[in-house]
Amino acid sequence: MRRNLSPTAVAASLAAAALALATPLAQAAPSSSRGVTTVRSCALPTHKDVMACKALKVTGGTVRSANAERSLTAAAAPSGYGPASLQSAYKLPSATAGSGQTVAIVDAYDDPKAESDLAAYRSQYGLSACTTANGCFKKVGQSGTSKLPRANSGWAEEISLDLDMVSAACPNCKILLVEASTASMTNLGTAVNTAVSLGAKYVSNSYGGGESSSDTSYDSTYFNHPGVAITVSSGDGGYGVEYPAASRYVTAVGGTSLSSASNSRGWSESVWSGAGSGCSGYDAKPSWQKDSGCAKRTVADVSAVADPATGVAVYDTYGSGTGWMVFGGTSASSPLIAAVYALAGAPSSGSTPSSFPYAHTSSLNDVTSGSNGSCSPSYLCSGGTGYDGPSGLGTPNGVAAFTG
Repeated sequence: MRRNLSPTAVAASLAAAALALATPLAQAAPSSSRGVTTVRSCALPTHKDVMACKALKVTGGTVRSANAERSLTAAAAPSGYGPASLQSAYKLPSATAGSGQTVAIVDAYDDPKAESDLAAYRSQYGLSACTTANGCFKKVGQSGTSKLPRANSGWAEEISLDLDMVSAACPNCKILLVEASTASMTNLGTAVNTAVSLGAKYVSNSYGGGESSSDTSYDSTYFNHPGVAITVSSGDGGYGVEYPAASRYVTAVGGTSLSSASNSRGWSESVWSGAGSGCSGYDAKPSWQKDSGCAKRTVADVSAVADPATGVAVYDTYGSGTGWMVFGGTSASSPLIAAVYALAGAPSSGSTPSSFPYAHTSSLNDVTSGSNGSCSPSYLCSGGTGYDGPSGLGTPNGVAAFTG
């Protein structure tokens, strides 16, 4: 996570030139609205180029689920948004689209219960079985073989969240889980390359860490995959930029608070206070990104629900052993957006899927309120008409914005 810097310190650093017109003034914390309390599934990174997953587990309070406020229930029953709510909120053609498409999930370490927990989630919501036996689910290590890394309970929660969100948005999609040996960027990046080599056209990455001078090298080595939609969580610490969300080759996915509403859409969204955003200190600005507040790459591109107070239902028995839980964080929004790309159909060879939403802004729900901190210019940390940092261009309104 990037730490606050005074204006003087920023001006004295090499990153200042890259930050150009946008200097952070404050750092927001993850939302605790309506008394919701959370814990991070993964500890924050303590070393350079080591990543942390972006899953936030709700441990107490009241969450929004469909049309009602609910206190957390026993592990035998789900709270939080399920597939029907998410499909409704984003007008997803989940019943008819996605067949034959493979969404890859890249995470660190092994979740020994990944397949059985996924089965419980899909059974609860009446989704078709997705198993190794029927060819829908596949789990490999970072080299693409059956050799798996050691298990880790925190990353197992992240894996369950990712698998469940792909299932919720695209029940007909196949799922490839690639488990990196450790949470280093090198190993996670190797897992990304493996996912692509195994045929995945959509790769979700729900992790991040501080930017570094190595990022441009990581870009070319791990994330430059034309014709493949690679999504990355923008972060859960409020205003500030993480890598690999800052990569110019990926779709950086921010976060919103999602609630039912008595409007034509039936839903309303605002910027989640924990969503990451801002200006990269290293990555070049993609040609399709036209905002003027960052000389280099601006985060994010698009967004989806991430606020733990309006969190999603997840089933996991290895991380905590409790079964049904509620999660938030941009770890929820990244796999959702990867699945939306899959619903939209395979990108053409050589295309740049991260540019697609910029050509179809009218097919997104504009998020115009809420903030994740204080900054200048203000659009980098506050929702507003058109593009803004925390929610990007907005959230899916069907799948048209995710086609070439």
